Amino acid sequence: MRTHYCGTLNTDQLDQTVSICGWAHRRRDHGGVIFIDLRDREGLAQVVCNPDQLEMFKVAESVRNEYVLRITGTVRRRPEGASNSNLVSGEIEILCQEIEVLNASITPPFQLDDENLSENVRLTHRVIDLRRPQMQKNLMLRYKVTRAFRNFLDSRGFIDIETPMLTKSTPEGARDYLVPSRVHPGEFFALPQSPQLFKQLLMVAGFDRYYQITKCFRDEDLRADRQPEFTQVDIETSFLNETQITALTEELIRTVFKEALAVDLPNPFPRMPYSEAMARFGSDKPDLRVTLELTEVTDVMKDVAFKVFAGVANSANGRIAAMRVPGGAAFTRGEIDEYTKFVSIYGAKGLAYIKVNDITQPNETGLQSPIVKNIHEAALKSVIERTGAQNGDLIFFGADKEKIVNDALGALRCKIGHEKGHVNGNAWEPLWVVDFPMFEYDEEGKRWNACHHPFTAPKDEHLALLESDPGKCLAKAYDLALNGSELGGGSVRIHKAEVQSQVFRALNIGDEEAQLKFGFLLDALQYGAPPHGGLAFGLDRIVTMMTGSESIRDVIAFPKTQRAQCLLTQAPSAVDERQLRDLHIRLRQQPTVEVVKE
Repeated sequence: MRTHYCGTLNTDQLDQTVSICGWAHRRRDHGGVIFIDLRDREGLAQVVCNPDQLEMFKVAESVRNEYVLRITGTVRRRPEGASNSNLVSGEIEILCQEIEVLNASITPPFQLDDENLSENVRLTHRVIDLRRPQMQKNLMLRYKVTRAFRNFLDSRGFIDIETPMLTKSTPEGARDYLVPSRVHPGEFFALPQSPQLFKQLLMVAGFDRYYQITKCFRDEDLRADRQPEFTQVDIETSFLNETQITALTEELIRTVFKEALAVDLPNPFPRMPYSEAMARFGSDKPDLRVTLELTEVTDVMKDVAFKVFAGVANSANGRIAAMRVPGGAAFTRGEIDEYTKFVSIYGAKGLAYIKVNDITQPNETGLQSPIVKNIHEAALKSVIERTGAQNGDLIFFGADKEKIVNDALGALRCKIGHEKGHVNGNAWEPLWVVDFPMFEYDEEGKRWNACHHPFTAPKDEHLALLESDPGKCLAKAYDLALNGSELGGGSVRIHKAEVQSQVFRALNIGDEEAQLKFGFLLDALQYGAPPHGGLAFGLDRIVTMMTGSESIRDVIAFPKTQRAQCLLTQAPSAVDERQLRDLHIRLRQQPTVEVVKE
């Protein structure tokens, strides 16, 4: 039906007769001459319809937005001054000879160039929303990214293997999506949160290098930019250590960015221990574009009169960190109040600050703040020296449990950095964060939890700490951060059954529970499992960053809302009694799912 895509036509086709198909993006009547901008997935082409061909012109007069058309005509150069440098086809137009309406369209629910649409309207009419040029570009880029991933991994000997979508529920982190079994009453499958166990089994089975671009599912509490189903690039390989795995996957990411965006990422990526990242940036995925840093001052506040600081400084898990903002003394009281309100989101009870007027006077004379009078001069002098503060700067303080301080100041660092221009100007700043803790202590549950997952191997030199001091045990784990987001994470896995059992004991998972949940893995590890490890990249997040989109939903064809609903199909929805009876399910109360629409 067509010879060319609209968006690919250019001066190479001058004087040729072409046939194009697509949607009427816009129809304009200019004093008897009708212009139609015809749109397909590759872009737009301008079509000129002259009234000297009566039948063709009559059809052109009937065309409305989103009609599906087939047009045949001659490619000619646009008149001087009428070219459009924003389009590939911007120097040419098509003089229409034949026009055929393949299908009419009712009036669309919104104009495709309307930039002020609510997301609910867009998601309710997602098919129309996906016609918008920006959405077409986003999904085309997503395709280029997945193609680049596949080409690289295929060329390095990785094998694409599918793993099950219906599997065993092993709830360790987020909630599983459960699928009731009709033929096994009262029993359930789970949709996979990750192919983790199966890819390890594939390594035991000897496939050596595996990958899969796969859907994963997590029934998480509602969060702004998460999806209940998401896509990850899952990778596992045998006989490579931490350094070799990160080098290989780093080359992969450089290749993907080069092929999809024509961007050259640094070579090599910098590496930073987890402990340093948390100390300097309050985050294990720091945005290195931001030049602000945190400074440790807990030790100098132990004997100050300011009870808030002294109490935290002398507590077991407290932290006091300072963050210098160059030129921040110019902040208004209103701005400081807004930043105080911002950190409260992360559990901070307040935001102390000092404005630096004269660094030669580390007291109430040179420093301006309600807290200065309650902090002795030696401590103030140490703060000035450690932060490198200069006249005209402002120093913010976080004082609370270590996690709250890190979360609050880490987020404030990025907010102020981008709002006030404290950035280095680089477009992309990747970073490997390594040497993660193996465990984190759950105060409420009074037990250790795995920081990554319970199949992560401890550092060889820390094996003895699994039983004696789990809190000091470091893992063979690594995360790749980019511009403040986690692109992916992974680890070298445990390949010896006795070590896996040690880790389970540290996590207070008894032999019976371990066998019940993970018996198939523990059994497999006894049959000569090779050393292996891997990594998973979040495809949705990578493409979101590449497109500069504000929401992950802008790079997924048919996403769910923040309330985990599909407004297009109105899922989830109730099912009839017969289906429930077949599944041996009785509802405790009638469903009250409300689909939000605008």
